[in-house]
Amino acid sequence: MNGQMCWLAGLGGGNKVLHLREHPNRPWLPYTASHYRVPDLTIPGASKGWTTYQRLRQAGWTLVPTAQAYAIAPTQTASAIVDR
Repeated sequence: MNGQMCWLAGLGGGNKVLHLREHPNRPWLPYTASHYRVPDLTIPGASKGWTTYQRLRQAGWTLVPTAQAYAIAPTQTASAIVDR
């Protein structure tokens, strides 16, 4: 099974950051919390997670639209998962 990717607002809102999940029933996690992470570009203004997105897209991962991701399962932070 290939995972899913989505661009969601990071902590504190602001710019969107790549979030990942391996299975549709799992919460979205920032790409930095994943072993799939690829080092970010050092170009000023580059999207956080863009190189990871490119690699996973080539590997067959699916991009989920942001609105759809929020409608299906709201983003959970890592701290919310730990509190369970």
